[in-house]
Amino acid sequence: MKKAEKSARKLPAKSTAKPKSIDEYLALVAEPGRGTLNKIRAAIRAAAPRDATETISYGIPAFRHKEVLIWFAAFADHCSLFPTGAIIEQFKSDLKGYKVSKGTIQFPLNEPLPASLVKKMVKARLAYIAAKERK
Repeated sequence: MKKAEKSARKLPAKSTAKPKSIDEYLALVAEPGRGTLNKIRAAIRAAAPRDATETISYGIPAFRHKEVLIWFAAFADHCSLFPTGAIIEQFKSDLKGYKVSKGTIQFPLNEPLPASLVKKMVKARLAYIAAKERK
């Protein structure tokens, strides 16, 4: 676990158990990260199909629909969204002003979350998965 990630979570003493649900993960995240993640979670849930499920994948929260749809996580000074590189490339112009890497978008904790953009990326990811299935 990265040093920045450790400082964003308030891990219980003597606990090495990894969270098994998004609720357990959120319980370990200090504010304002927890609030930001709850907004990300709500935006994803609003755009995802009803049968999409919440899960923990690679130790972080994710939504699954046929495959992992999107991941998100808290760090010391930002929350990250992991919609995959293809989706980040598709939304490159919308993401100007955010720190972006090959597969990650960082949202600063002190700025409002662009929930409508998160929803658009979820829908784009669903279309991407559907297109892969048709091949």
